[in-house]
Amino acid sequence: MRAPAFWTTERPDWRARALWPLGALYGAATALKMRGEGAHAGVPVICVGNFVAGGAGKTPVALALAQLLRDMGETPVFLSRGYGGLAGKGPPVVVDPARHDANFVGDEPLLLARAAPTIVSADRRAGAEAARALGASVIVMDDGLQNRTLRQDVRLAVVDGASGAGNGYCVPAGPLRAPLAAQMPHVSALVLIGAGAPGDRVASRAANKPVFRARLEPQVEAARMFAGRDVVAFAGIGRPEKFFATLAALGANLVARHAFGDHHPFAREEVAGLQAEAEARGALLVTTEKDLARIPVALVAPHAPPPLALPVTLVFDEADAMATLLRERLAAART
Repeated sequence: MRAPAFWTTERPDWRARALWPLGALYGAATALKMRGEGAHAGVPVICVGNFVAGGAGKTPVALALAQLLRDMGETPVFLSRGYGGLAGKGPPVVVDPARHDANFVGDEPLLLARAAPTIVSADRRAGAEAARALGASVIVMDDGLQNRTLRQDVRLAVVDGASGAGNGYCVPAGPLRAPLAAQMPHVSALVLIGAGAPGDRVASRAANKPVFRARLEPQVEAARMFAGRDVVAFAGIGRPEKFFATLAALGANLVARHAFGDHHPFAREEVAGLQAEAEARGALLVTTEKDLARIPVALVAPHAPPPLALPVTLVFDEADAMATLLRERLAAART
């Protein structure tokens, strides 16, 4: 589903105010859950989560952290609940991109599994056991900031600079999972992706916690491919407009933009329609890596423009400082 537009306004409107009582109850319940400690996983756990419902860039952050950890001599294993996939409803599954699809394991685990072993498990304790069996020296959880099944030794809250905390209300009145004041004490640091006053306002409430600024950079080869070309763009992520803006900044001419809800399951008719539009306009058909992971090859017509992905990589402004934080927290967890 797509987040309601009134969630993103700087000031709550009448719809948000009408839903505020429900949001207050939801936020209070979530804040209460965050007070737990959780079971020890046997190895340190790094949680990459966010304050809000929907996407903020957790998966690119998790991938960047895995690279930092490998550079430090660690053996990271990803742990995901596999949102939207059938595997998340059963015992732990080791993701195999050659055999599994997004319907089974979810879209994000397919991306994570390209970089490091990835476990999908609704039961995070069982998932941690499976990760240790794969030789994990550290577990990187994609999402789970509000979950206390496992003890989390490092808790990183990812914040989108352009959207921040939205209107500041809790679901369903706004995007927050719990009041910001209730969540902030539980995080180790913030990762602020991109520029924007909304993100800066959230960062200003971090008190003495570190704030690591980062940016998403398109891969050079892909940037050259789309520059100066007509493009039909589509995306089913938390903020599709962010993807469209990235393409435009590369010099692509967006002749059409199609926004879908986050984790949208694409039907054959939708893919066929997008391909037909791109063919009629003589344009490239471009989407995100996460969206492409949800489009099986069987849904793609062979004689029309195929969907292409724009790969992006998260780059920390101060990668050395992030590595130092990780070393210190991992060392403390092992004493």
